[in-house]
Amino acid sequence: MFRRIKNRYLRYFVILIYLIIIFFCAIELNFLWLFGYSPDMKDIKAPTMSVGSQVYTADGKLIGEYYRENRSPVEYKEISPSIINALVATEDVRFYKHGGVDFYSLPTSMISTATGDKRGGSTITQQLAKNLYATRKRKSQGLLSHVPLVKTIISKCKEWITAYKIERIYSKQDILTLYLNTVPFGNNSFGIKTATLKFFHKTPDDVTVAEAATLVGMLKATSTYNPINNPEKAVERRNVVLSQMQKYEYISKADYNRFYRMPIGLDLSYVDNSSHGDSYLREAVERWLRPWCKEKNIDLYEDGLKIYTTIDSRLQKYAEEAVGEKMKMLQRRFDNIWGDKNPWRDSKGKEIVNFVEKAEQRLPIYKLLVKKYNGDSTKIKAYFEQPKRMTVFTWKGEKDTTFSSIDSIKYYARLLNTGMMTIEPTSGKIKVWVGGINHKYFNYDHVNQAKRQAGSTFKPFAYLTALDNGYAPCDKFTDKPVTITYKEGGKDEVWSPNNADWNFTYQEMSLRWAMGRSVNSITAQITEKVGWDKVVEYAHKVGIESPLKAVPSVSLGSNDVSVYEMVRAYATFLNRGEKVDPLLVTKITDQDGGMIQEFTLKKERVISEEVAWLMLYMFRGGMEEPGGTSQALWEYSGLWKKNNNQIGGKTGTSSDYVDGWYMGITKDLVTGVWVGADDRSVHFNSSESGEGSHTALPIFGLFMEKVYADPQSGYGYGPFPKPFTKITKSYECPSPRIRIDTTAVDSLDMEIDTLGTPPPDIIETPGILP
Repeated sequence: MFRRIKNRYLRYFVILIYLIIIFFCAIELNFLWLFGYSPDMKDIKAPTMSVGSQVYTADGKLIGEYYRENRSPVEYKEISPSIINALVATEDVRFYKHGGVDFYSLPTSMISTATGDKRGGSTITQQLAKNLYATRKRKSQGLLSHVPLVKTIISKCKEWITAYKIERIYSKQDILTLYLNTVPFGNNSFGIKTATLKFFHKTPDDVTVAEAATLVGMLKATSTYNPINNPEKAVERRNVVLSQMQKYEYISKADYNRFYRMPIGLDLSYVDNSSHGDSYLREAVERWLRPWCKEKNIDLYEDGLKIYTTIDSRLQKYAEEAVGEKMKMLQRRFDNIWGDKNPWRDSKGKEIVNFVEKAEQRLPIYKLLVKKYNGDSTKIKAYFEQPKRMTVFTWKGEKDTTFSSIDSIKYYARLLNTGMMTIEPTSGKIKVWVGGINHKYFNYDHVNQAKRQAGSTFKPFAYLTALDNGYAPCDKFTDKPVTITYKEGGKDEVWSPNNADWNFTYQEMSLRWAMGRSVNSITAQITEKVGWDKVVEYAHKVGIESPLKAVPSVSLGSNDVSVYEMVRAYATFLNRGEKVDPLLVTKITDQDGGMIQEFTLKKERVISEEVAWLMLYMFRGGMEEPGGTSQALWEYSGLWKKNNNQIGGKTGTSSDYVDGWYMGITKDLVTGVWVGADDRSVHFNSSESGEGSHTALPIFGLFMEKVYADPQSGYGYGPFPKPFTKITKSYECPSPRIRIDTTAVDSLDMEIDTLGTPPPDIIETPGILP
């Protein structure tokens, strides 16, 4: 066919045209999957912007969103002509004359692209094709995308094809509107309305010519010409846009001279009320779904999901209220104890003199300063001592102040934090998740990211091991000094634990009484009898996942664990001995409600029903046995409005009162609470102020009062479940009758004053309270 063309050069030209046509057809058809996806006419007619996902409570309340593109679309009539004029004059002066691709500017475009200018000489329509239809993103990449130059040529050709399609469907006004609604302006601002509000606190129809030029100028490089971070460069770029507007007669010379001298005039006072609800819970859901998203190749931030969690909005509210009220009180107590003294202390109570210096060195900026100042400690110190304006967290609300970095380190180190989680064991549903006192200022989640020494809340795993290996709740041990020898790392070691009050009563105690009173000496004896490696085995069996060091002190909580793990493990007892994988999400749908995934409970029997029920009976000992460490709950009258109500639990305190714990169990729920400072060297200084019964337990007590007071909560008073099966072990132990010496009476009086009036059955059963 081509041989009929006699002129050789004309023949080559025609062949080239044919090859180009074939090449464009191959791109459009994605021939042999070499070129990747190209948007078809259906895509062009119904463009889909990146859609974020929403997170809901179990009762349908929106609690957060995931999105990358914070946008708020507007119509053409809502956009100032100054914005349109600035855009056309700067980005595509022949916009109204071409059909999507401007061949007059094509050579310039190719040179710009080759030199690395992502925008190059592309028309506004081509830029829209790239922004809205993902012509350069992953799904648009074919097998030839691995060839650098070929990849660039294919991407540019796709933009041309898509631009022509856009021009066939939309008017020039529609194209400008779509473009301005999709283009990124930096600072997580997508679209002209979000940008005008963020930078000038104005709607798009209200901006001045100078403000319009500033915004359009940012499009060349949103970081470089950001008026917040780089005001000088932003002014330079704005003036370039103004000169383009004058050149193409959108403004006069006089206007140019006037606007040229104007300051940017930012107004950053706008508050975005459409926040994505960043919170501990929102981030916990993201972490929980991460494996599922990876498996399904789903992006929470772009795929427009509706995520329904197990969280009960009522219980969550009550938990947050209880945390707020009690943590505020605890912080006041902490500040009163230490006053002007620094609370960072070693195990002997001596102040750690280099505490602040070590804290500085852990900051990400420290390494940058070392590099910047070539290790000059004087200049680094001067940086940390330089006062700065900042907003800090207080229990009275945010406070604007002037702090140096050192002041900030000292201030925040003194603040106590908390983690709290509640689960309904029978369904495995997590009902409450409070990761800390304030997510904005303390991002670290104290439910499942932080791990701390569990203290005496770990003791029940030793008693569990005993009950499942021949012992019964009424079996007795004597409260006396214990010395255990063992090997660690090939070396002989000796461990001699003291009781919390540093005294031994030499009384015989049942396992239930010993666990209820949290007696270290008897817990140590039990651990020695059953084997500390066995205690570790059972802790892992019921739900602890953290690595545990198998040493005699394991039962006293010497290992680090999370609130999440402890709640999961305790839930095994209320769930008849079946361990659950806690559910935080029940289902995920698309935007129209179509089901994408339902999550069902996974459970596994790990202990017998008999042992599980006996453990619940043991936990009640904290309230029912003389000196039970949960008896501070009697102060919360709202817990005892029904005589048949039963609550079990376990307090925990790590060495030097660093960590305070309470694990509470009702007939329906298991709740775990941890309280402490983020730095372990910051802590209370006495048992009266820092034990778990005085820090974590009050949060649980107030929380459950609020739950019981609400008849709509779904969780009311009542006794623990009756035996799940026939109980073969003896468990109804005789009431302990013990002598009370003078010291004991003083101790008893002190504890009663602290706890309030115990119920009649406790008064009639004499005992020594710790």
